[in-house]
Amino acid sequence: MITFLSDLVHNEVLMSAALSWALAQVIKTIIHLKMTKKFVPERLIGSGGMPSCHSAAVCALTTSLVINEGVGSYFVAIAGLLSIVVMYDATGVRRETGNQAKVLNEFIDLFKKNGSELSNDDKLKEFVGHTPLQVFCGAVLGIAFAFLYCLVIVR
Repeated sequence: MITFLSDLVHNEVLMSAALSWALAQVIKTIIHLKMTKKFVPERLIGSGGMPSCHSAAVCALTTSLVINEGVGSYFVAIAGLLSIVVMYDATGVRRETGNQAKVLNEFIDLFKKNGSELSNDDKLKEFVGHTPLQVFCGAVLGIAFAFLYCLVIVR
């Protein structure tokens, strides 16, 4: 068991991706705090917002694989395609889902103001997807962090 945990902690590719995700979540929480003047703990683990932690993680994963395996690696091909799918989904389907949730929440508020009873008391989650800028910033963060982690911190 100790060897398993040690192998995980010393896996540059895994740690690069996981730590860049965590860094993006912290940055996202700080940005949200500065913009709204409210600390929202959900921002530390939630999706949506600036920067995209999903983009940061998959780009760090791909970049650290390029550094460790070379661009000709099958692992790089898989991670690169995964990165494209994740970032495309964040700006497409997931972003549209958040936009639709916002509109539905407005309808719910309107119906409640007019005295209608609705069974759903919880607001729908609006922070789901990302703008292209949020995805781009997450990607840059992930790539930069992977270079820093793999070439400076670990070596």
